[in-house]
Formats: sequence, structure tokens, C-alpha cells
Amino acid sequence: MNKNNLFKNFIWNAVFVSIVGLLIFFVYYSTKKVDYIWRWERIPSYIISNEKIDIRAPFEGVLHFEGKTIVIKSTDGSKTEKISDYKESLLSDNTDVYEGDIVAYDYKYKIGPLTWGLWNTLYISFVAILIAIVIGIITGLSRISSNIVLRKLSVTYIELIRGTPLLVQIFIFYFFIGTVFQLDRITSGIAALAIFAGAYIAEIVRAGIQSIPKGQMEAARSLGMNYFQAMRYIILPQALKRTLPPMAGQFISLIKDSSLVSVISITDLTKAGREIVSSTFSPFEVWFVVAIMYLLLTFGLSFLVQLLERRLAASD
Repeated sequence: MNKNNLFKNFIWNAVFVSIVGLLIFFVYYSTKKVDYIWRWERIPSYIISNEKIDIRAPFEGVLHFEGKTIVIKSTDGSKTEKISDYKESLLSDNTDVYEGDIVAYDYKYKIGPLTWGLWNTLYISFVAILIAIVIGIITGLSRISSNIVLRKLSVTYIELIRGTPLLVQIFIFYFFIGTVFQLDRITSGIAALAIFAGAYIAEIVRAGIQSIPKGQMEAARSLGMNYFQAMRYIILPQALKRTLPPMAGQFISLIKDSSLVSVISITDLTKAGREIVSSTFSPFEVWFVVAIMYLLLTFGLSFLVQLLERRLAASD
């Protein structure tokens, strides 16, 4: 790369950094103009907190120390309790204690509601994506099948699912199908998301397969392969490379759409955020953090898809 190109790259990178910097400054300036008391110090405890745990005396007696170990002997001398797993004690040696008295404190890390919500969102989205891929591939192949029944069933499924809102489908799965088959809310939510995304993935798969020249299938059949072998070894690997970008977009949409499962009382990231807002009255801080967590999920997925694209491109 010559010096002229290096200079041009430097200029455009400087422009990019300047634009991002202006956007950050605009957000910061806006927060100062809003008549709102920001309480960012509350947020870490909703992600992970160091919880204080009381350690109490199991019976009445006398407390003394043996090194760093707390020893409690009962008044009649029949029982002895040793406590070594603690962080702090405010009592002195040879102190009388009664049953239930706090003798020491321990600290343990506790997962906050936002972290639990993030985990539930990740779990629901991941399982739904896997099921949606299977549904999408089968339906996409049926969509271009010569079998009239398979083709019409796949078209009906695709048009029905794409033509109705996801929120309505979640309600139907939970209150109707879930009741009939005795499904819990997690299973109902995953099923609704998977079937919804599967319809869109089916069209992506169909478009990817039809983008491959028909001569590829004819050449494979002339070599003695049957239809399924040709699809598995010749057509689908090529179609996969072409469908990765739209697939990634659909997966990202599925992660964001998973926020709708909160309507059936699944504590995902959105519901966890809503519960925190209702108890703390700090909407802006909480929703900013929730948005960043969703961004991390979608960015991570997009990054993995890009790595897969590069690996498949290098194998050509």
C-alpha cells in the first residue's frame, strides 16, 4: 500500500472517529439537559452483587477464638460449634451469646436479575435458533419439491406464520397448544420463536438453493447421485455460503424478538429490566444497560457468523 492510500485511510478513519465522538458527546450532553437524577451506582448490584450473609449462634453459650476460628461452647459444656468459614466478626473473645445471635458475617457473590434475564434470553434464543434451522431447511426443501402436497403444505405454513404477528403466535402457543399438550411457558416460548423464525429461514434456504445453477444438480445426477445425495454434497454446501448473511440477520432478529416471551411471564432480559424499573423508578439507566446487553448478544452472533464466512471462503 503506497503512502497516498495510507494517507487516505488515515483521513477516513479520522472522520469515522470524529463522527462517533460527536455522537457520544451528543448522548452525554443530552443526559445533562434532561431533568433526571441519574443513579448509575445501582446498576452493578442488578448484574452481580456481593451479598452479606449473617452467621448466627446455633445455641446459647460462650464464644472464644482459637486463632481465626470461632468456637462456641454451650453453657452446659455439652456442645461445641466451630466456625472457620467467615469474613468478619464484631465480637470479642469470651463473649456470651444466645441462640440466634449474629456472631460473624460472610460475603458471597450473587447473580443479579439482569444476569439471570440475560442467561434466559441466551438459552431461549439459542435453542430456538437450532430448532428453526431444522424447520427452515426441511420446509425450504419442501417448498421446491416436486411433490404437490409437500409444496402446498410448506407454502401454507410460510404464509400463515409470516402473515400473523409473533405476539399473537406466542399467546396461541402458550394458552392453546401449551394447554392441550401440557407445555410449560419456556417450551411454549421456544416453540413459538422457532416456528416463527423457521418460516423466514425456509424462504432464505429456498432462495439460496434456487440461486445455484441447475447444471450443478444435473451434473451430480449424471454422476450417479440420487436427489438427496446431490442436495447434501453439492447444492446445500454452496447454498449455505450464500445464505449466511441473511441467516445472520434472521438470527439477530430472533434474539431481539425473544423479548416478546415476557408476555407469558418468562423472566428474560426485558422482563427483568421491567421488574427492576417498577421497583427502583430508574428507567433510563436500566433500559440503557438492557440495550447494551442485547447489543453484546447480537454483536457476538454477528462476529461468529463473520468468522464462519471467512472460514468457508478460505475453503473454496
